[in-house]
Amino acid sequence: MSTRDFVEKDYYKALGVAKTASAADIKKAYRKLARELHPDKNPGDAKAEARFKDVSEAYDVLSDEARRKEYDEARSLFAAGGRPGGGLGGFGDGAPAGAGVPFDLSDLLGNVRGNVRGNAGGLFDSIFQRNSSPGRGPRRGNDLAAELSISFEDALRGIEATVRLPGAAACETCIGTGAAPGTAPRTCPTCQGLGVISTSQGGFALSEPCRDCRGKGQLIDNPCPVCRGTGRRERLQRIRVPAGVADGQKLRVRGRGAAGERGGPAGDLEVVVHVAAHPLFGRDGANLTVTVPVTFPEAALGAEIKVPTPDGGPVTVRIPAGTAPGRRLRVRGRGMPKGDDARGDLLVTVDVAVPQKVSAAARNALEEYAKQAADDPRAHLFGS
Repeated sequence: MSTRDFVEKDYYKALGVAKTASAADIKKAYRKLARELHPDKNPGDAKAEARFKDVSEAYDVLSDEARRKEYDEARSLFAAGGRPGGGLGGFGDGAPAGAGVPFDLSDLLGNVRGNVRGNAGGLFDSIFQRNSSPGRGPRRGNDLAAELSISFEDALRGIEATVRLPGAAACETCIGTGAAPGTAPRTCPTCQGLGVISTSQGGFALSEPCRDCRGKGQLIDNPCPVCRGTGRRERLQRIRVPAGVADGQKLRVRGRGAAGERGGPAGDLEVVVHVAAHPLFGRDGANLTVTVPVTFPEAALGAEIKVPTPDGGPVTVRIPAGTAPGRRLRVRGRGMPKGDDARGDLLVTVDVAVPQKVSAAARNALEEYAKQAADDPRAHLFGS
């Protein structure tokens, strides 16, 4: 909902409660009106439907403690000197410049000074932006990102690994203050600890982050030698890498990111896993691939050969007679784990090895074979 809604709509009146009504009273009034005005109970009644929407909108704001406080402050602010139709200090709607009572944004920020500390946020955002979330309530911590490199064998078995998260924990030397032991940060004299400064622009004031403290509201004269004034240090986080993880896969660990603020939940940790290549085995999804050379007699006559596996001894694979180079054979269940105790397959590609040197006896045998071979493998290239 927009700023105009906050200023022009009386949500307390919509629910029929006083401005001092408790949360329980607001909830009770809403339930009573919602039952009376629900469209199912008033089919075809446009007025009841519109009233139901107004009541729901009012409850949506007043039932949220932070949004209710912003709503009250916004209405008080504009009642004192603002005009919802024309912006700040009474400008707009045909009113001459300077009409109404101009206001200084520093007064507004002063009301929330104890909650801002380096961030104009909160009420400022809710008044000048649409649907801005309040900055004074619990705030979820930021998500953190990390990378982890593991071996092919670790990806096959699954492991517990440690990732380094720079700046994810409070420095133990300065207890998170950023100041050297025995010293403390001091309030920025430029912004008086608010983190923002205001400049007058005619009938109203504009605020921007303080340049001296960079919006923090504090200055550190003697930075902590360990964290160099950041107040944060590296954190080591143990994570479980599941068996069968793929190269480039992202693992999300809930609640292991940055700590939340004002009692808010911690963010998440997202780890990108890099799996090293294996000198022998490749990967196709959950299947593993391997190329195995065979001799010409084995390919022509058929044979049983030993094929290596990634996590145990070799397996015996039967090569059918007349196997052509490039033929792929499948060994069930000897690939990567893929959940539910299932595994992919091992795909064996046959490669006919051609000897670089041939003995005299072998040459004679091959020449005799060539004489006996009746089929021309290239006949189809030239027609029948």
